[in-house]
This record gives sequence, C-alpha cells and structure tokens, in this order.
Amino acid sequence: MKLFYTGPLVNVEMLVMMLEKHQIAATQEFEDPTQPDDGDLNRLAKVLVPEVDYDRAYQLFYAAREDEL
Repeated sequence: MKLFYTGPLVNVEMLVMMLEKHQIAATQEFEDPTQPDDGDLNRLAKVLVPEVDYDRAYQLFYAAREDEL
C-alpha cells in the first residue's frame, strides 16, 4: 500500500468512498493510532491505495487540478 493523501478524517472518508467507486481498494488509518477515537472529524487520517492503482488514483484526483495552479 502507498500513501495517497493525509488530511482531516471527514475528507479521508469521502476520498475512500470515491476511490472505491472507481474500483480502487483504498484503506484509511489514523495518523496517530495511539489517540482514542473520539469522533473528531478533523482528526488527521491517511488514505492508502495499492501501489498498482496509485497512478490511476493520482490521475483521477490530482492530474486535472494541476492545470488550475
């Protein structure tokens, strides 16, 4: 698995769902797993994607936005 995104849990959950709609088996985990899960949607989390799907995920979510910069 390869790190794809780090950010607030609320964004991570949405991104995982969107990746799964494109048949990319993404997983999420907390940035600091030792902290208790208190339901804070701003808690930092990570999205991991299989290395073989990383380039396709990047194209779906980042490549089009590079032109906007």
